[in-house]
Amino acid sequence: MIKAAGVAEVTDADFEAEVIGAELPVLVEFTADWCPPCRQIAPVLSAVAAEHAGRLKVVQLDVDTNPETTNAYRVLSMPTLMVFRGGRPVKSMVGARPRRRLLEELADVL
Repeated sequence: MIKAAGVAEVTDADFEAEVIGAELPVLVEFTADWCPPCRQIAPVLSAVAAEHAGRLKVVQLDVDTNPETTNAYRVLSMPTLMVFRGGRPVKSMVGARPRRRLLEELADVL
């Protein structure tokens, strides 16, 4: 998996605790090693995680090694960015995007 600096990795095993049970809104990137746009968005996610630490939690989930969560949320395209608040998905975006556009799309969550 393309690791974004400052972004935690979650798995099927800890998704419930790390995402569903989180107090902050959580931005989950469903990602895969074979996905070029996932590589593009990694530095964007790192920047957003750093800028909004304490207001937004940013995590990554590898779809190839975590099929349970991937299937539960019907994720078909990589990267899929999903925002969870209060344990529920409240927003879903597909594809890489520049930092400014991502922040605009997250404005109502932050």
